[in-house]
Amino acid sequence: MWPDRRILDLFGIELPIIQAPMAGPVFSDMVIAVAEAGGLGSLPCATMDEARVRGELGVIRQRTGRPINVNFFCHTPPAVDAAREAAWRKRLRPYYEEFGLDADAPIPASSRTPFDDDLCALVEDFRPEVVSFHFGLPARPLLDRVRATGAKIISSATTVDEARWLEERGCDAIIAQGFEAGGHRGIFLSDDLSTQMGTFALVPQVVDAVSVPVIAAGGISDARGIVAALALGASAVQIGTAYLFTPEARLAAPHRAALHSRRVEETALTNVFTGRPARGMVNRIVREAGPLSAIAPEFPLAGGALAPLRAVTEKLGPEKAGSGDFMSLWAGQAAALARDMPAGELTRHLAAQALARLNHKA
Repeated sequence: MWPDRRILDLFGIELPIIQAPMAGPVFSDMVIAVAEAGGLGSLPCATMDEARVRGELGVIRQRTGRPINVNFFCHTPPAVDAAREAAWRKRLRPYYEEFGLDADAPIPASSRTPFDDDLCALVEDFRPEVVSFHFGLPARPLLDRVRATGAKIISSATTVDEARWLEERGCDAIIAQGFEAGGHRGIFLSDDLSTQMGTFALVPQVVDAVSVPVIAAGGISDARGIVAALALGASAVQIGTAYLFTPEARLAAPHRAALHSRRVEETALTNVFTGRPARGMVNRIVREAGPLSAIAPEFPLAGGALAPLRAVTEKLGPEKAGSGDFMSLWAGQAAALARDMPAGELTRHLAAQALARLNHKA
């Protein structure tokens, strides 16, 4: 019944819906729910150590035999720039003083785990059906080892050039990540945000430029977005923000409250939380120190100095629900279209509604 079965057949799934691998909110329970519903559940590994990833994958393999995706970041860890760190601390000092924090205390570590030999060995042990990457691809020897497991390899492209680059290096499918998407931009061939395209301009151009199936991502939270993406040539969609409204999403109370407020209508690309552009709801630190700061340390170091501010303010706020003024409130531009329901039910609901629209138009 679906107009393009290439992703369904490639991944061995029933529905052309991929749950985005959102580091922080997503763990094994959401992955299992989406997989059991017929979509592709995705486990994000960038904020987990090897032991935690191994434990989550162990639970997934025990509870579902359906195909899954395991996601990794491909960044190069930066060298610490002392002058930049000092400038960032100086910029944040007034906030430390406002909340009674020691502005000269050691900065907590802020890290994201890049794909390496140890994580590759984990892929070889668990053999997930799909392995996805963000910020490009790992080095050829690691990529060859992943391919040898039989996994299908996908990655995010934010431009047509990035899509061509990924296809040339053997990706089995490409995620076309539009400007509307929540969380980190997958941009890797350039740092020029001014030329980034929206999903519905990017998708058809990527479809025309590559021969592998294309997965549309960004600004898709309901059936209308799915149908539009498929009409533009996408074989499937990747949905993130809508899954933040599920009970399986592990969110801090201020983040969940913000998603259910008018604040979801105001998002921006910001680098103040990690040092790399990512879309989230506008809060105090984004508005006052960003949204894009020239002095924020390189990814992922910027977040360290914000951690004490988040810790103290998260306990404050109306009715003690906590303040989200210093935490990353990731969300895409279509968050207002999302609805509360469990992850498995959401997957089935979106697919059923999209099919109904497709059949009606047919």
